[in-house]
Amino acid sequence: KNSTSGKAEAFFARASRALRPTHPRCGVLTLPALSDTVSASGTSWSHWTYKRESSNSAWSSKVPQIPTWEPVAENQLPPPTRVSPDLVDKLERLALVDFGSKEGVDCLEKAIRFADQLHVINTDGVEPMDSVLEDRELYLRDDTITEGECAEELLQLAKHTVEEYFVAPPGKKLN
Repeated sequence: KNSTSGKAEAFFARASRALRPTHPRCGVLTLPALSDTVSASGTSWSHWTYKRESSNSAWSSKVPQIPTWEPVAENQLPPPTRVSPDLVDKLERLALVDFGSKEGVDCLEKAIRFADQLHVINTDGVEPMDSVLEDRELYLRDDTITEGECAEELLQLAKHTVEEYFVAPPGKKLN
């Protein structure tokens, strides 16, 4: 190995150990080792940042560079949703999530309240999308049957059948 690749491997090994969430519930990571390494190499952090940003100067993002969030007045929102204990039980069964406490239910109600802001958005003149990819056309094909009538042929491939059904082997018995 040459010394450059060895230095890079050592850097990434230190960097992976240094990656830590900035907050326990936050997915943003900090990398303090990077600033130390950049400074030690004789390149200033601001110079490195400038070079990184200027290398992408020809590329412009459609994502706004500053937040465009506008607070919604409380009187524009529908009445707050209260989650009943029966609904909590049903959600816990379906989603396999344990709300477990008043704080969990409060968090769910706050999430619903946050999503209530979608009711205020004016969607007049906005066509529904066929795809989440707004920059690509999603061509829909005709819903016509091109193959079929092969149930008997497929059943002949099965090891065990009963009437017109596949028979699956039994699962492991639990003690």
